[in-house]
Amino acid sequence: MTDTRALIVGGGPAGAAVAIDLARARVPHLLLERSRVTGDALCGGFLSWRTLETLARLGIDPDTLNPVRTTAVRIFAGDRIARADLPYPAVSVSRRHLDTVLLAAAAGQGAAIERGVTVREIEADRLRTADGALLTTPALFLANGKADVRGTARPESARGADPTLGIRVRVIPSPALAKALAGRIDLYLFDRGYAGLALQEDGSANLCMAVHRSRLQDAGSPADLLATLGREMPALGEWVARLAPGAAIDAIANVPYGWRQRTGQAGRYRLGDQAGVIPSLAGEGMGIALASGLAAARAYRADGAGNAAAWQQRLSASLARPIGVAGAVRRVAESTAAARLIPFAHPMLIRMLARATRIGG
Repeated sequence: MTDTRALIVGGGPAGAAVAIDLARARVPHLLLERSRVTGDALCGGFLSWRTLETLARLGIDPDTLNPVRTTAVRIFAGDRIARADLPYPAVSVSRRHLDTVLLAAAAGQGAAIERGVTVREIEADRLRTADGALLTTPALFLANGKADVRGTARPESARGADPTLGIRVRVIPSPALAKALAGRIDLYLFDRGYAGLALQEDGSANLCMAVHRSRLQDAGSPADLLATLGREMPALGEWVARLAPGAAIDAIANVPYGWRQRTGQAGRYRLGDQAGVIPSLAGEGMGIALASGLAAARAYRADGAGNAAAWQQRLSASLARPIGVAGAVRRVAESTAAARLIPFAHPMLIRMLARATRIGG
């Protein structure tokens, strides 16, 4: 089967951004999303001020995501604490709500969206779906997040000798939680990992962590790791103790933090985590997804799919600083030196690092 439309693989923030822009311009396209119902992807759920600017260009009012602004960060390492205001207000939101709003905005613009379609394999300009359908396209937008598709997988070497896993659990709403996290995000640093805690639009808190496999193996299981960290860090332990009995713990393995797609090819646009994976403590993963999706769609409309390789190289260059800075901060955060360095984490330094890890900043 030959398809003359641009094909978008994935209906998360990056794919939705492409669909919104192409639909506005009445450019033929089709977005393929494997889920029939929008779920809650494992994600920190932080939208920086730069990300809010991108959302505004897509016609999304941040108040529809969460009317409460995040204005400060508190960092815990051992028994030490550092505090700082963010350079500009941000927003915390669940991926279920964000993705629902974005896909609704795309559909409202007339975007062509098919759900329940899983892409199994990609070769050159051809896609094969789980039901055996074969599609060809002049422009392929890879927006499938951390999950790889056969034929476009990121190199195994990007995972490192001690791969990183993502773990997420919900802390149920309570007056104490709302008071403690009002307008703030908490970041916990520990040996071979870190965790973030943010209040989301439904009043629950998203406890999301990145941890090396060796640390998880030392603990035994995700639940055991949470219990261990709760004992090591009483400030975190307060919230671990409030988890609902048998609370679901989501996990994803082998997250290639620090990897970037440095080269490109005609007709193919790699977006979001398929273009570069910034350490999650920077809070710019969704910013990169949205900004890359919008930029790729505009580049396709302006220059055609033949210039996709040059566009990919420009995107890689723009990601070098935020991913590099975030990687350096991550290495310190995951080491035993973190607690010793906290007294030197002046609010101005924290704000400088926050600015340096924004895409395009």
